Amino acid sequence: MNLIELRNDVGALWGNYIISERIKHQKYTRMLAYNYFWRTYDQQEIDWIEDRGGVLHAYEFKWNPKRKEKEPVAWKNAYKDSKFKVINNENYSDWIGN
Repeated sequence: MNLIELRNDVGALWGNYIISERIKHQKYTRMLAYNYFWRTYDQQEIDWIEDRGGVLHAYEFKWNPKRKEKEPVAWKNAYKDSKFKVINNENYSDWIGN
């Protein structure tokens, strides 16, 4: 068994874990949210999108908190009023519970 930091699939494991926890939170709190992901033909993507009350909240998941991620240009241009946030292993517990 390898430490999580040594695994080559840490990003996939990380994304699956926090998405499953977020869905549980949505159900337990009866949060009305429509969940999506987004990707363009040129491979710009966003891992998780919640439509809550007509406001789009876009989230990118990164295991490493030092890794900086920018909002995709195509997303920013198409959805100017949306919110964007990077979720990492230092801030995920706040996100799961909000």
